[in-house]
Amino acid sequence: MDLALTEEDKNQKDFFNRIRQPLKFRLFLLKNLPAALFSGVSLVAASPERSIISVPYRWFTRNPFRSTYFACLSMAAEMSTGILAMSCVYRLQPAMSLLVIGMEGNFYKKATGITSFICEEGNQVRQVVKEAAKSGMPQTIKIRSLGVNEKQEPVAEFYITWSFKSKLK
Repeated sequence: MDLALTEEDKNQKDFFNRIRQPLKFRLFLLKNLPAALFSGVSLVAASPERSIISVPYRWFTRNPFRSTYFACLSMAAEMSTGILAMSCVYRLQPAMSLLVIGMEGNFYKKATGITSFICEEGNQVRQVVKEAAKSGMPQTIKIRSLGVNEKQEPVAEFYITWSFKSKLK
C-alpha cells in the first residue's frame, strides 16, 4: 500500500507518526512552544484530515473569572490548525514557510473543564500548500477550529488565517 503513496504523503505520514508519540510531542512543545507545555496542552488525535488539541482548566490556565484564559484557548485552537499546516510542509522540497497572519475568535460559554479544539480542514490546507508549491506564489487559507467542552457543547470558535510561501532559491 505504501508503494502508491507520493513523497508528500510519506512525509505527512512520518510527521503524524512522530507527533503521536507522547514523549516526542512533549519534547517538541518544550523546545518550540514551552507555554503550551506548561499549560497542559495535549494532542488528542491527529490525521491528515483532522486534529484535536485539548487544554485543561487548572491553576496555570485560569483567569480571575474562574474559566480558562482566552489566550490558552486561542493557543490550543491555533495548534489544532497548525498541526495540519505543519504536516503539509514537513520535509517539503523546496521548503515552504508558514505563518499565522490573522485570528478571529468567538466565545460561547465559560471554559471550566477540558476544552478540546477540533479542526477538520486538513484536505483544504493540503490543497492550498500544493497551490503555493505549484505556483510559487504565496497562498492563504482561513481555517476553523471549534472548541467544545466535555459535554461536546461549543465553548469557543476560532478562525486562524495561515500564509504559505515557497522558499524557492
